[in-house]
Amino acid sequence: MPGNLKIAVLYEPSDNTGWPAVDTDRVHHKERRRTGRRRRWRGAERRYKHDRQHVLEALRANGHDASLYELRDEPSLLALSKTKADLIFNMAEAYAGDDSREAHVAAFLDLLEVRYTGAGPQGLFLAQDKALAKKIFDFHSIRTPRFASSFRGKLDHVDDLEFPLIVKPANEDGSVGIDCGAVVRGLREMMERVSMIQEKFDCPALIEEFKGREIYVGVIGNDKPAALPVVELDLSKLPEGMPRIAGKEVKWDKGSEAYESAHSAAASDLDEETTRRLQDTAVQVYSALKLRDYGRVDMRLTPDGRIYVIEANPNPWLAPEAELAIAAALAGRGYVELIGQIVEMALARYAA
Repeated sequence: MPGNLKIAVLYEPSDNTGWPAVDTDRVHHKERRRTGRRRRWRGAERRYKHDRQHVLEALRANGHDASLYELRDEPSLLALSKTKADLIFNMAEAYAGDDSREAHVAAFLDLLEVRYTGAGPQGLFLAQDKALAKKIFDFHSIRTPRFASSFRGKLDHVDDLEFPLIVKPANEDGSVGIDCGAVVRGLREMMERVSMIQEKFDCPALIEEFKGREIYVGVIGNDKPAALPVVELDLSKLPEGMPRIAGKEVKWDKGSEAYESAHSAAASDLDEETTRRLQDTAVQVYSALKLRDYGRVDMRLTPDGRIYVIEANPNPWLAPEAELAIAAALAGRGYVELIGQIVEMALARYAA
């Protein structure tokens, strides 16, 4: 891999402090008048774990001239056209606090003909719309939990669902909109949760069955993507009565009993055949959604060995303690090597 590249690590402000103070109700009203839809302003709902600093240090350890580039405002967006970077390490997950515009950032980089790591706009769009992604999985004979989606009183793709169900935003990630109340056990409870999701996030509510162990499989590569070792999120020690899901309590409420009792590690007690099927499924999903360079596929494994794909995560969390880094370590790749390989794969993709 060529060394001493100039690499800019692109990210959006962690707390939206770079954006002007916003009256979100007014913004939503203006957005509806102009586009017919309400902007999904994530605001304080989103919590960030700052993996960008770890990535920056790893890039420098690989011999690159790396720096942080904050996508703070419109001038900083336009200034991307003048960047002298050889490569953008794209870690932007939103624009102006609106995560629905994540793919637009990648599309803008494409228009500028700037090289960048990770998924392109097409992959980001497909992965973000979870209901659409599930239909793509079904086309490719990839098993996914039975589901329905609901928006503004309309139900789409209604299966004969069995309670308990999980209700979550169809266009969010990072466990946004998922907490203990996301698991419902009756029709009234389900409809109340659907209404809350639509009001708070102004996007369809995804209603799906859930069961089994929570499994993560990282995938690396482009022409011949390869799956990393299987990682499991162990939820067995969650407080009594808490549903076994990766909700915000588990992922973001640092110091809480739920956060401290859940951990990700190498999946245990899996035979070779089950491991192979999980990895093959992850690669199928990665290819079906047109992901690039690296990604993570979240699945559930039932006691009878059935695999259900929950979702795919393009450009997933990249901290050293994240599932992708854990999987890379299990495969014998250190964190610095993992970040270096992501750069190498992006460069090779553009060279081709």
